[in-house]
Amino acid sequence: MSRPDGAREGDGDRTRAGRIKDFAYEKTPEKLKNATDLQVRFRTGFVYVAVSVLCALISDWTTLALLVATAGITAGEFYYMLRQDAKLPNEMLGIIAAMLYPTSVFALGLTGALYVSLALLLALIVWYVFWMRARVPDVGVSFFGAAYCGMLLSGIIVVRTALPDPWGGVLVLAIFLSVWANDSFAYLVGSRFGKHKLAPRTSPKKSWEGFFAGLAGSAAFWCLMTLIPGVEMSIAQAIPFGVISGLMGVLGDLAESRIKRNSGFKDSGTIMPGHGGLLDRCDSLFLVAVTSAILLVGFGCIPYPVPLA
Repeated sequence: MSRPDGAREGDGDRTRAGRIKDFAYEKTPEKLKNATDLQVRFRTGFVYVAVSVLCALISDWTTLALLVATAGITAGEFYYMLRQDAKLPNEMLGIIAAMLYPTSVFALGLTGALYVSLALLLALIVWYVFWMRARVPDVGVSFFGAAYCGMLLSGIIVVRTALPDPWGGVLVLAIFLSVWANDSFAYLVGSRFGKHKLAPRTSPKKSWEGFFAGLAGSAAFWCLMTLIPGVEMSIAQAIPFGVISGLMGVLGDLAESRIKRNSGFKDSGTIMPGHGGLLDRCDSLFLVAVTSAILLVGFGCIPYPVPLA
């Protein structure tokens, strides 16, 4: 519908948005204007790393808050991409369940994750029965998104609560650093020396040279974990654990690349300028989180702090 003066309804909103943008640009310090892509990427990455480090170190509760926010945002990005791939997931149920997974494990242990899974499955069945447009693949995508973005991250809660402060936070930070080292070493070595493609159809930029460099970076930070008080792990254990963790990080990265490629996306979102979406930054962490908890608890490197029931 047109206004009497001939202007479209959205013109006023766009004009106001333009004025706000111009005002904000005028107030921006000169050195921050016209930033290069590398500068934008660095600033965004710095904020992400700083928030992650602080939340991991401050307390169990701040770590939980970080994981809940991460699970909710990444699940939203996941479902948005899948909708473009002709899927109809139940975003509301999936996002809520993703955020409840780390919360339930924090409060109830592994039983909490079981309760969330059963509740989500029951809710999705009811949705499927009464919403005629829903298909079985939509139910599967809805459940997978919540488990992928929420349940896997819950491994960090197990690790964080295993040791008293500040060492539980330091151990979580070491896991984060192993993931970041894997990504960074793989990128630096791969971009400089990479000649043999790792998975050309899924992620053309990844190389075998970068892959092995990333595993070395991951193993190095796992070796440093042996110095954390309360961690009973030898170097002989840390090296293979670091390699396994690195492998899981690469698998998680490739899995998300496959999702984006199938859905026709370059990035999972725009929440992190210069990086894309939060899912792009956390794809390696999901499998590493649960794998780290299994390795550290299963081999007696840390005490198991969360009751089974």
